[in-house]
Amino acid sequence: MKRAVFLDRDGVLNRAFEREGVPHPPASLAELEMLPGVVEACQALHAAGFLLVMTTNQPDVARGTQSRANVEAMNAAIARRLALDDVRVCYHTDGDGCDCRKPLPGMLRQAAADLGIDLQQSYMVGDRWRDVQAGATAGCKTVLIEYGYSGASQCVPDHRAASLREAAEWIVQQERKFQVSSF
Repeated sequence: MKRAVFLDRDGVLNRAFEREGVPHPPASLAELEMLPGVVEACQALHAAGFLLVMTTNQPDVARGTQSRANVEAMNAAIARRLALDDVRVCYHTDGDGCDCRKPLPGMLRQAAADLGIDLQQSYMVGDRWRDVQAGATAGCKTVLIEYGYSGASQCVPDHRAASLREAAEWIVQQERKFQVSSF
C-alpha cells in the first residue's frame, strides 16, 4: 500500500483571498498564485515517498459563480507545477448531500481505493476545520495550517503549522521517527 499526503488547495497550495474573515478561491488563472515554499514542500514530500493528492471543495461551480472550466484550468496548472499524483474535486454545496464534500471523507476514501493508498499511513493537510475532519474521519493523521479562520476551534489536528513547508517538515520528521522505531 502507498502513503499519501492529501492537500487542500486554496490556502494550502495557492493564495486564498480573505473577505470578512472567510477565505475564497482565486477567480481565474490570472489570480492563481502559489504560496511561498509550496514547491519545495511538495518536492520534499515526494522525496520522502508520498503520493500527493489535491482534494478541494469548489462549491462556487454549483452556485453558478465560477465555471468548471476555470476551476479545471487552475487545478491543471497547480498539478503541473507541483507534480501532483492526483486531483480530486467536489463541485457540490453542503445542501447537495454528496459524500465527497469535506468534512465528509469521500474524496479521500475514493482516491485511496483508486490509487492503493493506506489511509492510516497518510496525512491530510488543510487550512479549515472541514479538511481536518475529513482527514480524521478517513483515518489519516491531520495538519491544520493556521490562519485564524472561524471554525478552527472545531477541530483537533495532530499538528498545527504556519505553512505547508512547516507541515511537510513535521510529516517528514514523523516518518523518520516511524522508520527508526520499526527496526
